Amino acid sequence: MNSRRAYTVWVVGLAAYAVAVFHRGSLGVTAVDAQERFSAGASAVSLFLVLQLVVYAGLQVPVGIALDRFGSRALVATGALTMAAGQVLLAVATDVPTAVVARVLVGAGDAMTFISVLRVVTLWFSGPSVPVVTQLTGILGQVGQIAAAYPLVLALHHTSWTTTFLGAGAVGVLMAVLVVVFLKDSPPGTPVAPVAGWSEIRANVAGAWKESGTQIGLYTHLVTQFSGTVFALLWGYPFLVLGQGLSTGTAAGLLTLLVVVGMGVGPLLGKLCGRWPLRRSVLVFGIAGATITAWTVVLLWPGRAPLWLLVVLVVVLASNGPGSMIGFDYARTWNPVHRLGSASGVVNIGGFAASLLTVLAVGAVLDAQTPGASTAYDLGAFKAAFGVQYLFWAIGLAGVRRHRRRLRDRLASDGVVLTPLYTAMRSRVGRRS
Repeated sequence: MNSRRAYTVWVVGLAAYAVAVFHRGSLGVTAVDAQERFSAGASAVSLFLVLQLVVYAGLQVPVGIALDRFGSRALVATGALTMAAGQVLLAVATDVPTAVVARVLVGAGDAMTFISVLRVVTLWFSGPSVPVVTQLTGILGQVGQIAAAYPLVLALHHTSWTTTFLGAGAVGVLMAVLVVVFLKDSPPGTPVAPVAGWSEIRANVAGAWKESGTQIGLYTHLVTQFSGTVFALLWGYPFLVLGQGLSTGTAAGLLTLLVVVGMGVGPLLGKLCGRWPLRRSVLVFGIAGATITAWTVVLLWPGRAPLWLLVVLVVVLASNGPGSMIGFDYARTWNPVHRLGSASGVVNIGGFAASLLTVLAVGAVLDAQTPGASTAYDLGAFKAAFGVQYLFWAIGLAGVRRHRRRLRDRLASDGVVLTPLYTAMRSRVGRRS
């Protein structure tokens, strides 16, 4: 039974992650305003987010090492202050180079947050509840995206760019204070020895990287996460408004729907992972298949897609974030706790590396399709640009399939024989009845 204090600590960590998501998504819903403020085209604006994600992905292993060494509270607080500094700098930026530095700071602070909160979950909660709480962390943290989609946009349109992003910076400072006061790394008496030196650090990173459980987590995170991330962080809003001709309010409503639906999908996936831990890849293939199908229908639809079809696309994309959490569950179950930070960092590289490459590719294709334009991208340009996603789906699915086979071979060598999925489900239903 999990203690009341465990939930208190988790809520503080969850709030810190939600604020990180708010900072992360603040550029996506202001992309059009950013293009006007900085007199930049799609490639330049996408560069803001690409560098932010490059820093995020590039810091995952170093952050994982630091997490194993210093614990969650130190990293989450430092991350909150770093993101606050980035938002303050963006508030006063008037040129592209300054704005790029600002988003790099946001990416650096963001990199320190999520896997640190996941470590809190692992150390404060009991085994069977960890997948569910992990899913809840990933999904409820997306409340920050709602804050970016509505309050941030309202503040921007009713005040000014500078005032809006100074306010965002103040939120980050407040969050850092709350983390220092209330977040604890682990329950009292928990034997979690810090990493001692560089030899142990290297051994942890090497062990985490070589582990097939970590590798399948990385490819799971890649194939399930990047499409929804690209849509939510930057190109979904312009696609809906400029490409599909929706009003700004309807587009913001669809981004909110993505978050709300994901909140319902996440706990369900967590329960399924806890009930059938050896069948998690089935969920991964299902989520990826549904995402590919939905995008294919939208991209092949003649002209603008009807609203109902865009709703279907958004509902399917809502499964992407929760699906990516399965990658961390793989890392948790196949790695010892002393290298959990390093393993989680490796997993987190997958989706964000694919996301940043997709963001950059979409911006490049948009500019190539509409030379010399700033915001006048037509639907055809958007359809061509979003076609780059198929390459990353292929890479991710191939990686999941390869490492699933290796893990099943290991299980078979240990005497674990997997029956067909329908047989396992029928057996469980029979026991419950």
